Amino acid sequence: MIGLIGIVFTFAIIFGMYVVSGGKIEIILEAAPHEFPMLMGGAIGAYLVANSKVVLKKTPKEIGKAFKGPKWLKQDYLDLLCLLFLLCKQMKSKGLISIEAHIEHPHESTIFNRYPKIAHDHFATDIICDTLRAMTMGMENPMQIEEVMDRQIEKHHHEASAAGNGLQGMADGLPAIGIVVAVLGVVKTMASINEPPAILGAMIGGALVGTFLGVFMAYCVVGPIASMNISIHNEEQQFYFIIRDVLVAHLKGMAPQISVEIGRSQIPSHYQPSFLEVEQLTSEVKLEG
Repeated sequence: MIGLIGIVFTFAIIFGMYVVSGGKIEIILEAAPHEFPMLMGGAIGAYLVANSKVVLKKTPKEIGKAFKGPKWLKQDYLDLLCLLFLLCKQMKSKGLISIEAHIEHPHESTIFNRYPKIAHDHFATDIICDTLRAMTMGMENPMQIEEVMDRQIEKHHHEASAAGNGLQGMADGLPAIGIVVAVLGVVKTMASINEPPAILGAMIGGALVGTFLGVFMAYCVVGPIASMNISIHNEEQQFYFIIRDVLVAHLKGMAPQISVEIGRSQIPSHYQPSFLEVEQLTSEVKLEG
């Protein structure tokens, strides 16, 4: 919502002040129907060439994500800590074998289904279950587990932020495409060199609209959307780092309460619960029979 307000505010200020200062908006309105399709058509065409089918399919959803905001909110971080606490305590109390059925079929697990939003996130369940499965198979070196999880998280982050990086590439190219559009407008103007100065001036002004639109779309629309998308994915990545930190702490022999406290300290500050909040919630968590 704030993103939409920002874009509307940008349009209003830039074009409003242009008109107030005496600028002739009709020149822009007359040129835009021709210049804008050329500009964005070139940008979209370049985007299609530069990105894979997987990224192209995700792009509309990723643009929406920039306006929707992060997937994980404070309650989700609390749920994650409770889930990890439950798993760690279950393993400490009843051994790794007690969670084997839960990690083999997480969508049928009574532990995971206590927290449905996390259970429906494929990567979150996969990285938890894959790590615990490796532990049951004898992979108990904390450094090795941490390295494997880091690689998984990095791969996921790279794939998730691909569309945002692609949009940033589009933003970087828009000013240059705007110049191309403007040059074509100047070429068109030169073909009418015998026209009166007033007409030539309007034609040159219309040609320069291409440059203006290229810079405007790059730095006031596409660039901010790409930046917000990448920022959201960077924040969401922290959710998975918390999983890594808690499980590695457990593997080092720390108590469930300590492992979860390490995870709590990694939650983004604007969502971070207090120690007492987490302690109260984890104290209410009951083990599986």
